[in-house]
Amino acid sequence: MKRTDLEKNIGLKIKSQINQSGMTGRFGKEAPAALDRREQRKLDQALGLVPFAVKLNGDLVKQVQLLAQERQMGLNEVVAELLKKGLGS
Repeated sequence: MKRTDLEKNIGLKIKSQINQSGMTGRFGKEAPAALDRREQRKLDQALGLVPFAVKLNGDLVKQVQLLAQERQMGLNEVVAELLKKGLGS
């Protein structure tokens, strides 16, 4: 292996280590600790939440997103509310 290839590999290792470390703080403040997928899944299961994937028209999705922004609610809560109203329960 050439010396240039070795240096290139070392640079790639350093770059991947930097990318894996993530951001410790943002704009001078500590960033909130993000939950990993397992922890988030356990919290969702404890709340009785079930993943539910659907394919919707793009315009409809934009309307739901705008409604969520207007109400300052999460997208999940708005969709749940709309489904409850639509199902009449």
